[in-house]
Amino acid sequence: MGKVLIIGAGGVGTVVANKVAQNSDLFTDILLASRTKSKCDAIAEDVKKRTGVEIKTARVDADIVPELVELMNRFKPDIVINVALPYQDLTIMDACLEAGVHYLDTANYEPKDEAKFEYKWQWAYHDRFKEAGLTAILGCGFDPGVTSIFTAYAAKHHFDEIHYLDIVDCNAGDHGKAFATNFNPEINIREVTQKGKYWENGQWVETEPHEIHKPLTYPNIGPRESYLIYHEELESLVKNFPTLKRARFWMTFGQEYLTHLRVIQNIGMARIDEVEYNGQKIVPIQFLKAVLPDPGELGENYTGETSIGCRIRGIKDGKERTYYIYNNCSHEAAYKETGAQGVSYTTGVPATIGAMMCLQGIWKKPGVFNVEEFDPDPFMEQLNEQGLPWHELFDVDLEL
Repeated sequence: MGKVLIIGAGGVGTVVANKVAQNSDLFTDILLASRTKSKCDAIAEDVKKRTGVEIKTARVDADIVPELVELMNRFKPDIVINVALPYQDLTIMDACLEAGVHYLDTANYEPKDEAKFEYKWQWAYHDRFKEAGLTAILGCGFDPGVTSIFTAYAAKHHFDEIHYLDIVDCNAGDHGKAFATNFNPEINIREVTQKGKYWENGQWVETEPHEIHKPLTYPNIGPRESYLIYHEELESLVKNFPTLKRARFWMTFGQEYLTHLRVIQNIGMARIDEVEYNGQKIVPIQFLKAVLPDPGELGENYTGETSIGCRIRGIKDGKERTYYIYNNCSHEAAYKETGAQGVSYTTGVPATIGAMMCLQGIWKKPGVFNVEEFDPDPFMEQLNEQGLPWHELFDVDLEL
């Protein structure tokens, strides 16, 4: 039985709060904290209506280590689920070390002043967590997260060697807005406007943004134009599965979305550096975030579904095999259960399961680890029980 501190009160925080409350036999004491306590209070009120479980709330600035430590020392959580901003990963990790608390997040650290995804900053904490006897679980959303666990599951059960990995992410949902992002606009736009990058023959190959694309067929959805982009789990997967000859990540974008994105970039609204406006400094992308729809409020009218999975080719018993493992998630079903749309749901459910694995001692070893470094089987069982059932296809055309 354990006490959990959730940091972050956006769409993903909403889902995590609901899912831990649904599993209150394990999460016996829940505290939800963010910079805006009123957001936490609203989520807690809604969770109580849905589940009957009381959630405590608090205000905390996740940029300030002493504030985080003070909150942790007061509440004494067994684990922190960090669903705040990726900029805040390191301050929260510092606080966990100081307060003696296990740590879990869904996205790797990136510096505010540079759109760069890299695990080196968090991997550098390994020895400190190990010496403290604490576990830090990195990237426990869907992608990164479940996609890495799918890969580990495939390696354990279906392949002697994995040679080719393509992670495919399709959101075939419709939120009815002219332009909106499915999670924090600042992070989302930084992510999808970067140069593409993939692993091939022992080295990284860089591409221009959205340069490589092709239609891929997604289960229950059909063909969707899919674009090669760089995504953070590739960095840890090629390290932990050295037989990989090639690893890539594909994501679908509609033409209208890409047109808006090009305009945003062309007029300078995607800039992450400060500009002077009316005698004060503003960051254009942060101003843009303030006027775009809140991703946490898209769920009510969201229709359609997501489809995310891994298409894998490799060797089993000396023969080549192909394998496709995926989950489809309905936006409407996610909203009905938690009040959040499917993209938040597919991130928040795995974060909850990862925390369960840690509290139960199944995923518990001192140090800093990516999710594929743990036993995938118990996690995979919980995906089916917690609302993200998965499906397997063997020896099919991977289209890639």
